[in-house]
Amino acid sequence: MHPIDLPAPPPADPGAGAPIRILIADDHPMLREGVSAVIEMQPDMAIVGEARDGEEAIERFEALRPDVTLMDLRMPGTSGVTAIEAIRKSHPEARIIVLTTFTGDAQALHALRAGAAGYLLKSSLRRDLLDAIRSVHSGRRHLQPEIAADIAFHAIDDPLSPREIEILQLIANGNANKEIGRTLQLSEDTIKSHIKNIFAKLYVSDRTHAVTVAARRGIIDL
Repeated sequence: MHPIDLPAPPPADPGAGAPIRILIADDHPMLREGVSAVIEMQPDMAIVGEARDGEEAIERFEALRPDVTLMDLRMPGTSGVTAIEAIRKSHPEARIIVLTTFTGDAQALHALRAGAAGYLLKSSLRRDLLDAIRSVHSGRRHLQPEIAADIAFHAIDDPLSPREIEILQLIANGNANKEIGRTLQLSEDTIKSHIKNIFAKLYVSDRTHAVTVAARRGIIDL
């Protein structure tokens, strides 16, 4: 199966023959070096800058105004999603591709709603990276088939509410119902009611399975 390119409004002409100017934001130096090595071999691409976290990505974007930004989601401090939202708020035309190790549909949807134009798994960089950059730069959206399939599969699911996600994250952190109730200033019965709803929405029957499914889908962090 080939990556899915979804239509989007065409970008402004960046200049005939000009290379695609790329900013890489990732907290792993080896990943940045590897991506740079691949991109620098392309005559139509050029690395213009690197960032180690979301805050630095925002600053570097403002200073460099790259054509395409490659953005990791989970970085120290300011997350990739927060950085995407900030950049797109100031620059709606910004073209951003997420690079991540996480396949979860909820996380992918969150990033796309924040303004990402592409979503790419790091495991497929060797195969799909260059096509994704060219596709997004030309004004299309780039989404791998497995990610698109997961999003479609869960499209009609009843989503967890912010409160349910908060409770599930506290469960994942090892808190009992009484501790969760104390933290959120809710009765234990209310917590139990929320957990029952969580189980129903995730199609699970116990706390461990709920945490496993939610983490896999990118609903919570472990």
